[in-house]
Amino acid sequence: MACGVVLRRSPALDGDKNQLFFQLHIANRGIKSIQMAGHYNPVLVLLSIAVACLASYTALDLARRIGTLETVKYRRIWLAGGAVALGIGIWSMHFIGMLALSMPISLGYSLPITLLSMIIAIAVSLLVLHTVTGSQLSTSRLVISGLIMGIGIAAMHYTGMAAMQMQPSITYIPWVFAASIAIAIAASIAALWIAFHLRRGSRRFEMLSRLGAALVMGLAITGMHYTGMAAAVFAPGSVCLAATDINHTWMAMGITGTTLAIMTITLILSILDARMESATGKLAYSLQEANEQLLYQATHDALTDLPNRRLFVDRLQHAIHAARRSHHHCGVLFLDLDGFKAVNDSLGHAVGDDLLKEVTQRIQAQLREEDMVARMGGDEFVILIEDVKEPNDLAMVCLKLLAHVGSPCEISDISLSVTSSIGIAVFPQDGDTVDMLLANADAAMYETKQSGRNSYRFFKPSMNVNSLRTLQIQAGLREAIGSEQLSLYFQPKFNGKDRRLVGAEVLLRWNHPEFGNISPAEFIPIAENSGLISEIGDWVLEAACRQLCIWREENRTPIKIAINLSPQQFRQANLAQDILNLISGYGLAPSLFMFEITESVVMENAEANVATLQKFQDMGFQIAIDDFGTGYSSLSYLRQFHVQQLKVDMSFVQGLDRGGDQDQAIVAAIIALSRALNMEVVAEGVETQRQLAILNDLGCNQVQGYLLGKPVPSEQFSQLLGAKRETVDNTAASDQPLLWSGNSL
Repeated sequence: MACGVVLRRSPALDGDKNQLFFQLHIANRGIKSIQMAGHYNPVLVLLSIAVACLASYTALDLARRIGTLETVKYRRIWLAGGAVALGIGIWSMHFIGMLALSMPISLGYSLPITLLSMIIAIAVSLLVLHTVTGSQLSTSRLVISGLIMGIGIAAMHYTGMAAMQMQPSITYIPWVFAASIAIAIAASIAALWIAFHLRRGSRRFEMLSRLGAALVMGLAITGMHYTGMAAAVFAPGSVCLAATDINHTWMAMGITGTTLAIMTITLILSILDARMESATGKLAYSLQEANEQLLYQATHDALTDLPNRRLFVDRLQHAIHAARRSHHHCGVLFLDLDGFKAVNDSLGHAVGDDLLKEVTQRIQAQLREEDMVARMGGDEFVILIEDVKEPNDLAMVCLKLLAHVGSPCEISDISLSVTSSIGIAVFPQDGDTVDMLLANADAAMYETKQSGRNSYRFFKPSMNVNSLRTLQIQAGLREAIGSEQLSLYFQPKFNGKDRRLVGAEVLLRWNHPEFGNISPAEFIPIAENSGLISEIGDWVLEAACRQLCIWREENRTPIKIAINLSPQQFRQANLAQDILNLISGYGLAPSLFMFEITESVVMENAEANVATLQKFQDMGFQIAIDDFGTGYSSLSYLRQFHVQQLKVDMSFVQGLDRGGDQDQAIVAAIIALSRALNMEVVAEGVETQRQLAILNDLGCNQVQGYLLGKPVPSEQFSQLLGAKRETVDNTAASDQPLLWSGNSL
């Protein structure tokens, strides 16, 4: 069947060059005409696809960006701005797609209807961003949102088509029209799912994944558009009532440029804002880390990394509340290391710090995870034991702590062993507040130290009185040093055979302005525990030097002074040189001094002490071992010490009165040992004639005690020196200077 196409101009429109219409005559009588033919500009088609992909990429980026915002205000601003940018991008794609269609007539678009289609696109974009930036996306919500979005996109498209105002109106092929809506809905559901899951996915391939997803979404959107365009039927002779003289290509380029600018600016702002937020987030994180570090430093000890008093008090407060509710007990253990200051003074703070770290680890190893240990300062630790069923359970904890803390350890290639004293306070019987429990545990700890150390004590109400007096004495000692409260007393020492005066023992006395005369047996242990013993020892040494200078000016018989060194003093580095510098400043010779060290101290680290004692003797000082017989001396070390004198402890001397053979045998053995090692023996605490007689029979060199002479002030002892001066053989005195045995502590 033949057919022909005839093109003719309508006479009625000869005056309008732009208004042409075509009539298609077909030879077949059954068909009068078909729809108006048109074609697409491939450049604009590709441009519309590119715009669709860019709009999709923008949507994915905005979804990720908005999803990271926590402030509601900023989320709303970005939702509104993002919806405008994304809506313009989607609308621009559809508009460029329509501009890509070329018809044999002039085309144009109604501005109000076109703006309406844009508003629909923006509204749909707002729905998209709101949906995909939510915390959850259920299946039902995905389907409903996709349905609304698809219908909205279709409405935007067909509203845009209506903006052409064709006469007669555009008709649509039903099944293709339905297919376009179905594609819009399916594409919307897919786009929502991709956008939601992509923003929550891994960031490892974020850029590549987003580009791929944007390409899929862009093709889906353009597929819907061109399916809808395929459904449109333009009747022959149709006229566009909104036709303009504007070139479609330039209009498409203008809209594309504007759209690209808007979306590019949106992406740039999103990236810059994200980077700014990232920088702000990093700064905020750094500030948070700094604040956390400052808080940690404010609540933890810098050396041991243990909680400090502030954090411990807070934890103890919570423990008290919990124990009160559960009707259980909780215990506070106050642990103090014995002799730690001596380690610092003799070996340095670096060794002391390492020792504290080692002790910290040992304490923590003996506690449960729910228990807490804190460092209160110095060598003091407090331990919180929660959920204690029976107070006696705390005794088992203390025994483990004493055993493990007191075991030897290697610090800087030095073998150290420090014991500890522990005080225990139990809630609620020993206090129901933080301050009461801490104070009572502290009082119990001081009671432990005064009772011999290396043990533990439960708090008793009577300890508060002792604790208060201890604190008062400790505070008074600080004031006494350098004031007129301290003074030296001298107890004479005599030759064992002829009772000739051969020296004196120096004793320290303290006249407290409130308590009166305080016994050294009470304040010396407090001075040792508080770290004041070294200062007191220095004061005694200097006071003795001043007294020697006075006797020298009075032309009295020269006497040798033996001064007892406390354990803390003896461990000080360069002690011998410091003492030599002091007495040299007074113009005194080292031969006038003998220093006494207790047997337990000198044997504590015998190998190192051999060198220390040798330094003293090389400088001209003499050494005596005090309280001999109470420790565990090794004869090999005793021979290496080369000491000049052994002092028999008064406990053995007093035992001579009881008629016990053991005490007499011990004293006899000490005297025999001294003779074998070419040492002198001094018996202290002689109070009866029987004791003196036995010592004479055993051949003891020197004796001292209340039987022969009580301690007297320096003025009275000066008179004693004067009275005895004429009877003393000056020649013998120059060969064997009088001994001043200064057990000042």
